[in-house]
Amino acid sequence: MGKTRRQHSEQFKFRVALEAAKGLQTINDIAGKYEVHPNQVSSWKQQLLEDGPSVFSRKQERERSAGAEQEAALYEQIGRLKMELEWLKKKAAAFQ
Repeated sequence: MGKTRRQHSEQFKFRVALEAAKGLQTINDIAGKYEVHPNQVSSWKQQLLEDGPSVFSRKQERERSAGAEQEAALYEQIGRLKMELEWLKKKAAAFQ
């Protein structure tokens, strides 16, 4: 059985990427210090340079997905209420 994948926090990724972006040490030295693969350090550094510190934030993703779920539920409720309204209009027209 293989090793389980480690999950790194946003702060850890940002700290490693920032240290790599400073250029005071080589990528291999930084990777050895933090016990991650040099390719991963390079990838985090590239993401940092392109997108800034918000690149590692999962909170925004969770908020967007929660908002999308709520929006879908509200549209479903609107559709249900429209159908009920049409049904009531049809039944009310029979009594007039």
